[in-house]
Parts: sequence; structure tokens; C-alpha cells
Amino acid sequence: MNRRYSLHHIHSADEFTFSPGEYSFFKYGDTTYAEKFAKDLFEGFISENESVLNTDKEIVVLPSPYMAIPTASNFLCFYFKKHLDFYLFRKGKRSSILSKINRNHTYTTDYGNLSFEDRKNLIANDTYYLDKDFLRGKLCIFIDDIKITGSHEFTVNKILDEYKVEADFLFMYYAELKNFELDPKIENYFNYYAVKNVQHITEVMAKPGFQFNTRIVKYILGLDSGNFEYLTSKVKKEQMNRLLELAISNNYHLIKEYENNINTLTQTELYYGY
Repeated sequence: MNRRYSLHHIHSADEFTFSPGEYSFFKYGDTTYAEKFAKDLFEGFISENESVLNTDKEIVVLPSPYMAIPTASNFLCFYFKKHLDFYLFRKGKRSSILSKINRNHTYTTDYGNLSFEDRKNLIANDTYYLDKDFLRGKLCIFIDDIKITGSHEFTVNKILDEYKVEADFLFMYYAELKNFELDPKIENYFNYYAVKNVQHITEVMAKPGFQFNTRIVKYILGLDSGNFEYLTSKVKKEQMNRLLELAISNNYHLIKEYENNINTLTQTELYYGY
């Protein structure tokens, strides 16, 4: 089985069945919207596809691939799992298992500005790893926030084929582009709808539900020195410590475009005084 489900369908460039503002905050780390979206996604899916979960197979949920810094979809996946597990509990079934595809990320390009071919070629340089033996015979639900060109789904399917994973696959999205006459750059319309500059970034980071994800880490590390200094003056030192830990864990210190800001963090007293 290889199926797909999406809650919201994008047919127009100016009319949507979800809030672009909420989506933008979600993409930059406001997990309160990840929780809201996950609830909506689960309820939408179960209302139309409950029979898919009527299986004796173990269920594994996986966000979009990442290395050490979670993607926004990871938080969507986490909250989706909570709703799924409560549903399975009521059915007397085993809880789902959270897993992931490991990814060595190699680029700093803003993905939302690219076509399908450009996206496919860009992520082709990344390396991926999954445990095919662990996934064998299970129902694998791959959860992502949005499907625009399908390049990530294409890549995941390619990985599954290369590893010869024998399992059932379900690709699930909060939103999906259905009108292919629209420019794929519409993805960045959603990404930047409410978060357009460094001042907005500091506002998101002050929210109680804020969690770092790949997008906001890359955004901060790519700031020019003036904007980076502004941000460090406005947010908690603990957050900058966490930022540095995540950057190092994802090998971002080896990417030239991020060198200056990472070095700035290590040369201040922000990071344990080292």
C-alpha cells in the first residue's frame, strides 16, 4: 500500500481553507499551532480513512527527514502521534512508534523558492539513512506540513525503494497544492506570511510554545551581523546557548555561510564562558 492524504487543498493563490498566519508562526517554531494542526489533521484523516487503521500491523509515524535539529513537521508528527495513540488505546491496540529518516543536510538555499526539478536536484546531494529491518511489515505514516511539488515524497519513495523496505506507506500532509498552474513559490508566501524580519523572529521566540526547528536555526545563523546582534540583545541567553548546541550538533559550523554567527556565539559569554 502506498497512499496519500492531505487535509487542506490549495486551488487558489488568494483563498485558503487554513490560516497562512498560523502556518507561518508554526514554521518558525510556535508549537501551539503544531498542536492545533495535528488535531485537525488527525480528525480529518480519521473521518475519511478510519479503515486504514484497522490493521494488526504496528504503526510507525515519521516526520520529514532530519539530522539533529527537528523540522517543524517533527512537532506536527509528535502531536499527531498523541491523538493516534489515544485512538489506538480506545481500540485496545498497541500505541504507534515514533521514528525518523536520518538526513545529512548539505545546503542553505531557501527551499520554498525552487521548482520541483531544482528541489529534487538540491536534496539529491543530501545523504539519508533508515532502518529497513525496523520498518519491515509495519504501517509507516510519513507526516509533513505541506506538499507543493512532491520532491520530498519523491525522495522518500526513492529511499524506500533503494533500501527495499517491505511495508505499507501512507504520506500525510496538513496542506497540499492541487492547482499546478500556481508557482511553487507560493510555499514561501505561507512561510513568510506573518514572520518577515528579525523583529518578528524575536517575537516568535518569546512565545511560551516556542521550540527551535531547522528553519529558524538556519534563518538566525544566516543573518547579517547587525540583525544577529539585534536578535541576541532581545532573546534569552539560554536560547542562544541552545541555538549553538543545535548548530554544532547539525554540523552547521562546517558551513561557510554560518561561520561568522557561530563564531560570535562561541566568542561571547553566552555559551558557558568557554
